[in-house]
Amino acid sequence: MTYQQEITRAGTTISGQGHWDGIAAESVARMRLQNRFHTGLDIARYTAAIMRRDMAAYDADPANYTQSLGCWHGFIGQQKLISIKKHFGTTKGKYLYLSGWMVAALRSEFGPLPDQSMHEKTSVPALIEELYTFLKQADARELGLMFRDLDKARESGNDVEIQRLTNAIDHYETHVVPIIADIDAGFGNAEATYLLARKFIEAGACCIQIENQVSDEKQCGHQDGKVTVPHEDFLAKIRAVRYAFLELGIDDGIIVARTDSLGAGLTKQIAYSREDGDLADQYNSFLDVDEVTDITTLRGDVVLARDGKLFRPKRLPSNLFQFRPGTGEDRVVLDCITSLQNGADLLWIETEKPHVEQIAGMVDRIRQVIPNAKLVYNNSPSFNWTLNFRQQVFDRWTAEGRDVSAYDRARLMSADYDATDLGREADDKIRTFQRDAAARAGIFHHLITLPTYHTAALSTDNLAREYFGEAGMLGYVEGVQRQEIRQGIACVKHQNMSGSDIGDDHKEYFAGEAALKAGGIHNTMNQFAA
Repeated sequence: MTYQQEITRAGTTISGQGHWDGIAAESVARMRLQNRFHTGLDIARYTAAIMRRDMAAYDADPANYTQSLGCWHGFIGQQKLISIKKHFGTTKGKYLYLSGWMVAALRSEFGPLPDQSMHEKTSVPALIEELYTFLKQADARELGLMFRDLDKARESGNDVEIQRLTNAIDHYETHVVPIIADIDAGFGNAEATYLLARKFIEAGACCIQIENQVSDEKQCGHQDGKVTVPHEDFLAKIRAVRYAFLELGIDDGIIVARTDSLGAGLTKQIAYSREDGDLADQYNSFLDVDEVTDITTLRGDVVLARDGKLFRPKRLPSNLFQFRPGTGEDRVVLDCITSLQNGADLLWIETEKPHVEQIAGMVDRIRQVIPNAKLVYNNSPSFNWTLNFRQQVFDRWTAEGRDVSAYDRARLMSADYDATDLGREADDKIRTFQRDAAARAGIFHHLITLPTYHTAALSTDNLAREYFGEAGMLGYVEGVQRQEIRQGIACVKHQNMSGSDIGDDHKEYFAGEAALKAGGIHNTMNQFAA
């Protein structure tokens, strides 16, 4: 519906009442356009369609991969999308990622927590709702500025500008984009996962990521001590999430099945097997076992029968069982295939380093069974990207017989190598990593889980060093405000960003000439008009 059609529709409603003389049709139309998503389900339905179109575009051409950055506050997510629209003119292919790690570290009422699912279950859906509240406010703010410019163009009689602005309003692109939301290992049994998934979806999530770790032993994907569950346990949770989507009418909701098996050497359970070769039997086949030759040595042990022999899975003092070393990739491939066969849409393989060929080797095997399998990949700050890629280049040069005598592999992180041929080639590989991995390794979506955790720390450190040091107030002015002004950062007008002008517009709608507005001549934000 166009801007003019919205005005006409509002006018019809008002005139039909006969006594709403103080209500302006154009003001109603503006408020409607500034708030086009009334519920989280509206958002989930809208953004699921975006992701499905993007997935189809990637299948047609891997150059159409998508990206996102993690966020831990609505304002952070809002500013990312404002920046994306400012620099690229569109939000196409750009999402937000909601990291359980950052919720645990920054949003829990217990205070900072490790990534072990100890934060409150409701904190993640609350953050989804908060993110979309801020994204909708970004729409209201940007459209509000366009409406003000339209009023000015009318006052000056500038018909060309009136037409341009009206067209821009009609084709306005919202800041509301898909959020990939981390439900960790499901926070309990399948019923708990289903109940929490509903909260996610009702808050606006069109895409839920779930991992195959044990809920009460959940560990960060880049730390040790990870414990996986048998496939049937994980598949029950995938089905629980799918039922939640379908119950709420989001028929095209997206599920990302994450496997931590590459770095997980432990399991809490022996899978229940009904017959040789079934899924449970395959899971158990990876267990590290000892043959039982004397049954008197058994002490309440579980034993497995294979080829007429008995085997005892190796059990740790923690009562956990361990897998055979070197089985990680095989377990990942089995995890991924079974997840896609049972309701998942996308895969997430947690790796210990960013290496295109390592990922591609597993994806090639998965695609032998599921040809259109595609991944979400964590471009994690837990990786030392500089060191990893310099080592990759060093090792490749060594294999090619090139002279590497000028480089010490043990200290490749040194700034001494920044301007060298090796340093530059490694940086170029980092620059093209996402494009290369999208083409070679089936990665549809690249994300950085914790970027703003690190940028907030870095920028705060820089400001503290300057402001509390010799620079004093110049540390803020030179390092922050002057840069905001010169780079066109909208937040330099922080009153406007917080909604002050939107409030003034509403005051005028509600009270007319009697409105007491904040944006008058004495508002110091006017100092930034230039």
